Amino acid sequence: MQNALLAALFSGITCGVVGSYIVARRTVFSSGGITHASFGGIGLAYWAGINPILGATLFAVLAAVGIELGERRGGIRQDSAVGIVWSVGMALGIIFIHLTPGYTPDATGILFGNILAVNRGTIWASAVLTAVVVVAFAIWHRPIMYATFDREFAQSQGVNTAVVGYAMAVLTALTVVLSIQAVGIVLLISLLTFPATIVGLLTKDYRRIAAWSAVVAVVAGVVGLAASYRMNIPAGAATIFVLAASLITVKLLTLCFKHRPSRKA
Repeated sequence: MQNALLAALFSGITCGVVGSYIVARRTVFSSGGITHASFGGIGLAYWAGINPILGATLFAVLAAVGIELGERRGGIRQDSAVGIVWSVGMALGIIFIHLTPGYTPDATGILFGNILAVNRGTIWASAVLTAVVVVAFAIWHRPIMYATFDREFAQSQGVNTAVVGYAMAVLTALTVVLSIQAVGIVLLISLLTFPATIVGLLTKDYRRIAAWSAVVAVVAGVVGLAASYRMNIPAGAATIFVLAASLITVKLLTLCFKHRPSRKA
């Protein structure tokens, strides 16, 4: 449970902060492609008898950089490139897991997450990644914000948008890999998008969205873990349900305040 709480904390912070970039840049589908492409690396790692995290990292980084490169260089539309990466990654994962000699690994934990299975090595790696993400956004939030919303303006201000784009692609890939055990491949895209979407209903300030998205993701992770413990249900699914319920609640509240009649003086 200690490891699970730490995993919920670190995954919540990284997914919340990185997710604010993904939502603001409207590359949610790309993050889904990266997430599912990592399954191919996991299958390859099982087949080769190495750490699945290493295989997932390799495939996720290659997919993220490839999608970013395809978007900048053209030739293949971004949605087409993401669809190709998504399907090929999943297909390779299934093939390699099927070819793995001996006991066939259970893909359920990979696809839907098992936060109680997170080990100390993954916790330490998540802690390092969390520190890198927080420091990067704290120091370079303006270049990241400029490159996210207006590349031409960012370039006019001396921002190397290519470096920002590739760096964020790698950070997204690493966030995906180290959060897979917490919520699983299928549900991870929700942890990247729900918090930023919820906070975006309340503020349009990018820095506040990034900061509060991390808070929302962490709280949802802890509440989901507690619900999982009490009700004996998967923690990842419980976390996403909490986020979905929060989004509906916040949206209804904002609509109520928006349409509330103003008092006459």
